[in-house]
Amino acid sequence: MQRLILIFFIASELCYYLLIAQTGIVEYFSSNLFLIAPLPIGGVIGSLLVSYIKIKNKVSLFLVAQLILSFMYPHYNLLTLFILGFVVGSMAPLIINEVKKTTFLELGLALSLSYVTGTMLFNYEVSQREIIAVTLTMITLFCSLFLNYMKEGEKLNTTSHSLLMMILWVFLDSALFESLSRDLAVSIWRGGFTFEIALFHVIGVFSALFFKIEKNQKELLILTLFALSYLFYFLREGFILSLIYPFVISYYNVVILQSIKKLDFRTISFYMIFIGWMASGAGLSIALANLIFFVPITLLFAIFRVMSKEYLPNNKEIKYV
Repeated sequence: MQRLILIFFIASELCYYLLIAQTGIVEYFSSNLFLIAPLPIGGVIGSLLVSYIKIKNKVSLFLVAQLILSFMYPHYNLLTLFILGFVVGSMAPLIINEVKKTTFLELGLALSLSYVTGTMLFNYEVSQREIIAVTLTMITLFCSLFLNYMKEGEKLNTTSHSLLMMILWVFLDSALFESLSRDLAVSIWRGGFTFEIALFHVIGVFSALFFKIEKNQKELLILTLFALSYLFYFLREGFILSLIYPFVISYYNVVILQSIKKLDFRTISFYMIFIGWMASGAGLSIALANLIFFVPITLLFAIFRVMSKEYLPNNKEIKYV
């Protein structure tokens, strides 16, 4: 029962980020950077300070605040947006810290549930998502009452991907996602591809979890899939895009979660500032400025960089020779 509660705890809060913080508020305020600025500012401050907040049951406290703010959705002002950002920013490292307790199957089920639910509800009118915000927060709050939380200082020692590479993945995703959501000609979520998107989200999650490849090969695979996603977006091929893009979203997010969950809590909080807020904000800015055609230049450079590392001679072999 504890394992099932953990799955719903992670899935419902991740779904809240997608449907409320990431898309709902941004779309409701017509992507006006000035109006939504308090949200990421609060998010950055929340991620930065959460590791220094030494109070008991802080997860439940943050979720109660999130529930109160959810009843106000979407009628936020600068102050309430800042507070919501602070709460969401504080919760993100706490959620990732709980991912440390999951098995591969449990993490796969939590992410799949989140992606499928988010896909099914994506076309729900943004101004009427109050019921979604309240329901998801109540599920997370209820689950939080029965969890035994991980110690915040705990660290797992295994190989991780570089912060810069993870920032690049989130940036590439955010720029394409924000461009797609504004492009009526190739809006895959509104183009009748809901089943395909949900299915390939799930396939992407379990592929990342259960098919093991080398670190450089994994990075090259993700960048190549992003390159194909951008290519089919420019070619206006909605059906093919609805297969490749959800797959790479799920795949790289699993890789990021597996990488940063190995870090101590304070480092996770620091990483979330760059991965969760700055990279996605940069992607949004690129989309709003209609500069997405320049993104593939960065993508190609990154692919060549990874390929050059892949084919570098092994230092041990050189020493042996």
